[in-house]
Amino acid sequence: MILISLMNNLDLQLMPTVTAATVFLLIVGAACVAEGQIVIAHRGASGYLPEHTLASKALAYGMGADYIEQDVVLTSDDHAVVLHDIHLDTVTNVAEVFPDRARENGRHFAIDFTLDEIRQLSVYERFSRETGAAVYTRRFPLHQARFSVPTLAEEIELVQGLNQSTGRDVGIYPEIKSPAWHRAQGKDISRIVLDLLNHYGYRGKDDKIFVQCFDAGETRRLRNELETRVRLVQLIGDNDWDEAPTDFDRLRTAEGIAEIAQHADGIGPWLPHVVELDADGQPRVTSLVAMAHSHGLVVHPFTFRADSLPAYADSFEATLDIFFGQAGVDGVFTDFPDRAVKFLESRPN
Repeated sequence: MILISLMNNLDLQLMPTVTAATVFLLIVGAACVAEGQIVIAHRGASGYLPEHTLASKALAYGMGADYIEQDVVLTSDDHAVVLHDIHLDTVTNVAEVFPDRARENGRHFAIDFTLDEIRQLSVYERFSRETGAAVYTRRFPLHQARFSVPTLAEEIELVQGLNQSTGRDVGIYPEIKSPAWHRAQGKDISRIVLDLLNHYGYRGKDDKIFVQCFDAGETRRLRNELETRVRLVQLIGDNDWDEAPTDFDRLRTAEGIAEIAQHADGIGPWLPHVVELDADGQPRVTSLVAMAHSHGLVVHPFTFRADSLPAYADSFEATLDIFFGQAGVDGVFTDFPDRAVKFLESRPN
């Protein structure tokens, strides 16, 4: 495929400026993988460009992703913006632009800023607050080129616009971040996001969208109280994480999966919940995928990174082979959508 060849030979670190319009030139010729085996661009093409920027999303589109992810948080004036965290200070220069706006814990929260204020910030490759160093050292260099925080509406319009201009049908995959925390701040993020999705035509199971959430109570609320008909995915993390008031261990049991199936259409488990190490240090497929499939749920595990491999795999493609070939997952969240697309295209039908 011509597009993938171009991407493989593109030295992004030499690009003086990177914009969504620039990346658009790479889009013609992108192809989708087979239905049922999908590639979800995790925060866009975040292995190559700063996460959740419009440039990263346009690049992911051009690389052939089937769905593009949006993590959604709210501003003080109720705009839905696309950020992985409720904080701004590990991907932007907020501490420099607004040094006196941190809360008592030293963090800058998106919900404490208006959209106009957030538009003043520059977005960077993810970095450590303690050291200032990039989390992934071989990715796009820090403090290079100009990126900004997009709104969810802007991302939707980008994807829908590219669908029209290319003839493809790429979906979106928004995550409602920390809904209980948002409600404690006086904001119902789920209602705001669903209203926006409805405005842009995402209303039912036939639409190219999955809505995901770590909070199991909120996933039920999305279906039962807020009455959305779009496909829902219950994310499954680890109980050691501070992601949601949810017992993830229970969700991975037969009873937990059966409960999820009453209101959701799929699960998004962490990689070690699908493939774990046995006593000999070899990969072993757990029963999670089989349980989910027995209830008609799709399984989209996270996150596949070429620069952060599981201990049992010696390459990104080997990891994909285990999950698609042995575990039988239906799709993957990945920072490197081009490589996942190429892997699926190379598999025999």
